[in-house]
Amino acid sequence: MRARGSTMHHEADILGNSLILLAASVVGVALFRRLNLTPVLAYLLVGMLVGPHALGWISDTEDTRFLAEFGVVFLLFTLGLEFSLAKLVAMRQAVLGLGSTQVLASLGIAAVVAWSLGLSAEAAFVVGAVLALSSTAIVIKQLREQVELNSRHGRSAVGVLLFQDLAVIPLLIIIPALGSGGDGNGLGLELAWALGKGLVVTALLLAAGHWLLRPLFHEVAQAHSAELFTLTVLLVALVSAWTTQVAGLSMALGAFLAGLMLSETEFRHQIEADIRPFRDVLLGLFFVTIGMLLELRALPDIVGWVLLTSAGIILFKTLLITLLSRAFGDEPGVALRTGLVLAQGGEFGFALLSLGLRDGLLDAQTSQVVLASVILSMIATPFLIRYNGHIAKRLFRESYVENREGTRKAIRADAEELSDHIVICGFGRTGQNVARFAEDAGMEILALDLDPVIVRMGREAGNRVYFADSTHRDLLRAAGVERARAVVITHHDCIGAVKTVSHCRSLNPDCTILVRTATDNYMDDLLAAGATEVVPDVFEASLMLSSHLLDRLGIPQQAIQERAREIRHDNYRLLRHVIQGQGTPSIEASDRQRQQVRTVTLPSGAHAVGRRLSELGLETLGVNVDAVRRHGIKGEEPAPAMALRAQDVLVLYGTPEQLEKAENRLMQG
Repeated sequence: MRARGSTMHHEADILGNSLILLAASVVGVALFRRLNLTPVLAYLLVGMLVGPHALGWISDTEDTRFLAEFGVVFLLFTLGLEFSLAKLVAMRQAVLGLGSTQVLASLGIAAVVAWSLGLSAEAAFVVGAVLALSSTAIVIKQLREQVELNSRHGRSAVGVLLFQDLAVIPLLIIIPALGSGGDGNGLGLELAWALGKGLVVTALLLAAGHWLLRPLFHEVAQAHSAELFTLTVLLVALVSAWTTQVAGLSMALGAFLAGLMLSETEFRHQIEADIRPFRDVLLGLFFVTIGMLLELRALPDIVGWVLLTSAGIILFKTLLITLLSRAFGDEPGVALRTGLVLAQGGEFGFALLSLGLRDGLLDAQTSQVVLASVILSMIATPFLIRYNGHIAKRLFRESYVENREGTRKAIRADAEELSDHIVICGFGRTGQNVARFAEDAGMEILALDLDPVIVRMGREAGNRVYFADSTHRDLLRAAGVERARAVVITHHDCIGAVKTVSHCRSLNPDCTILVRTATDNYMDDLLAAGATEVVPDVFEASLMLSSHLLDRLGIPQQAIQERAREIRHDNYRLLRHVIQGQGTPSIEASDRQRQQVRTVTLPSGAHAVGRRLSELGLETLGVNVDAVRRHGIKGEEPAPAMALRAQDVLVLYGTPEQLEKAENRLMQG
């Protein structure tokens, strides 16, 4: 009885701790989302406040930490899914050049400084490794929101982050080896043994993945079971993590290798979607446990060291990355912006820090200083990234003005004699094909692109193409948009396209502005900004396939073209209203992106039976009635005066929440 009571008490404690963590996390993440800050900081704050060193609502147990480790496991798994050898080759200068130099230099210098302050060589190495890494999550999110991912400093920062993420893998092998207790030659042998095991296990897992995983997932996919697919993904990830753990290595290493193996299959995107809920929840728990490690009561004693160290991290990494970027050929302003963007510690640093603590390489005070300093640097990051351009322009105004003015002068010199020309923003495959058609029709072309290879080769081929960001109003003015007959935007950056459209419309109110997008997600935003027409690839593919089908079936070409013209004139409204499959649109998507079709059959006792559509007020809920099917006959766009009958099937269009309200109103009033 006593054992049973103890077990029940333990289960109650676990449930109570879980409820406290969930409630605090919900409040924290909601607050930080409102402030437009990363949820990572919210989880860290929750851990600090409710952990054993502050309010003491929950205890830092081995069970909690073990569960939290799976957050890092799934983070490394998704990193493996996203890794691509082709991407590495395309960004080799930023990744292998700037990235490798930054990691090695940061680790070496920080380790030497830590060692000179009295830390052991092993502890200094851990500190150097932690401080060498930056926050992929914060940097990518902020750069994407500021439309700077494709800028020069954005591409450099992404390249460095990619190498940092890859550098975590050998560090996950080295740090446990340092904690194994060897010294001198023994330590060297231990490291060599760990690296040797890592190479052997990596080779075995990759071989197994190559020969087994693709056939396995083909068989699983044939079952058409989402549940079986998700279970298989979890099994593969955890078996790989277990294999490396049994070999004395990190579970995260095995998870990365599993992701790497699956990245070469055609199922990678489905796998990433399935694993994301597990990753986000468990990763949040991991950050909470990291926050628990911070002893708020001890902060007054170390606050001086924390402020000094966090300022040192930001200044040191900014200066080092700026100098290295300059050495690799970036201009002063671009180099400084890259340094400011990467000046913080990162989430993988927490994983390395937890390893160092677990293996006894760091003492309590040192870990507190490093942990608090990294957190403080991450808190400062959104502001550094937000104002990186202002800081760089203030410090390197002459360089910025000279470079920008040089680009502007070159474009203006080529465009000053042009009139009624076409400005193409984005000179990739689509942009080049548009240019060919326009030139065949006798029109002049001027193109802007942010890919230096495309710009160089395009100019060598005799095209007017310049390295310039089309979101900048002054560069659009230099390209002669005020005199242009049309502007065509073909690149994939939809947020940047909205900004470009707005500038072009203000510069030339009468200009034709065509925008190509992959989907219809930003279609309404682009039209509101002033686009004459938005051409989503997914809709045009549907139109072309349908046109070919009808032509093959003998429908007159004139009728086909007239129908296609009507659909385009109506901004593809007919093609937007589609029935969703089992996959539910992400809650993070906008309402426009989450709209879908749903059918509702009216039973004899439904509130709507006998009432006119206009009486129900479904439009006030944001729901459109696309059609009503009665006795097997479908009536498109029914009139508001139409009276509904029992067994009518209404075809509704709206967001899941709007459709739920509409169905309730139809049934209950």
